[in-house]
Amino acid sequence: MARGRHLKAFTLLPAFALAGLTMACGAGGNGAGGMDNGTGSGATSAAGSAAAQIPTETKDAKLAALVPADVAADGKIVVGQDQTYPPNEFVDPSGKVVGFDVDLGNAIGQKLGLTFEYQNADFSGILAGLAANKYELAISSFTVTAEREQTVDMVSYYSAGTSLGVLKGNPENITPDSLCGKNLAVQKGTVQVDDATTRSQACTQAGKPAINIQQFQAQTDVNLQLTTHRSDAMLADSPIVDYAVAQTNGQVEVVGQPYDTAPYGIAVKKGEGTFDQAVQGALQALIDDGTYTKILAKWNLNPAGAIAKSEINPAVS
Repeated sequence: MARGRHLKAFTLLPAFALAGLTMACGAGGNGAGGMDNGTGSGATSAAGSAAAQIPTETKDAKLAALVPADVAADGKIVVGQDQTYPPNEFVDPSGKVVGFDVDLGNAIGQKLGLTFEYQNADFSGILAGLAANKYELAISSFTVTAEREQTVDMVSYYSAGTSLGVLKGNPENITPDSLCGKNLAVQKGTVQVDDATTRSQACTQAGKPAINIQQFQAQTDVNLQLTTHRSDAMLADSPIVDYAVAQTNGQVEVVGQPYDTAPYGIAVKKGEGTFDQAVQGALQALIDDGTYTKILAKWNLNPAGAIAKSEINPAVS
């Protein structure tokens, strides 16, 4: 996927409350503007009873020592996040921030002996906030790209692609290569915007109508556009679209296979000493002890996207 090749995920929306709904990359508001305040009853079933199976991690003193003193001084790490992207990051009916990235971040924090504090933000502004020291980390389904690696360090933690979501039965017979003249919903600041723009240019160059690219701050709004028939299709990270399918009881379906697969990365501001090594080391420890796999299973993420080795600034195209 990914949210940015730019990137993101679905939260549950009222219209999705028709059947529950899903996740996305980058958004605005408090993440409660859709699908049962961002989760819906389906979000609970998505996690199931696996919550009790996620172990509490023991602090690793060697890894904790790699965290810069000014970051660790207050006992917490402030994390920038767009909380409209279920199942990766969203707000549940009780107002609690939950999701795959949240559970993973919390476990990393336990390894480092620090508490993770998640602050909601528009996806498109999170990395700028990181650069301005508003946040100390950014964990929000960011796809690792060469462009992003020039401005922040990225610690890889999952591999996702872009998926095309349509209404059940695909009444318009849409494929990724037949979007010319269609209404296509995407989240602002994500890699899907770039993808749609490139595809639209190809349409006009071939003498076909451009794609009507409908951009929204919140993935929940993207989802709502599709389920209320105001868009013909949507592009989002593959976990987000998969979750939407599950939460709408098949009201949404995926066309074909994910494409442009790339890793997600936790963003660390450059010049922060060994902070990126602390995050990478904690994440690798979670992979090695099996906690990572349990978190994936809790949120029903495709195990094909699991990684065996976390890397700092992995090579990407």
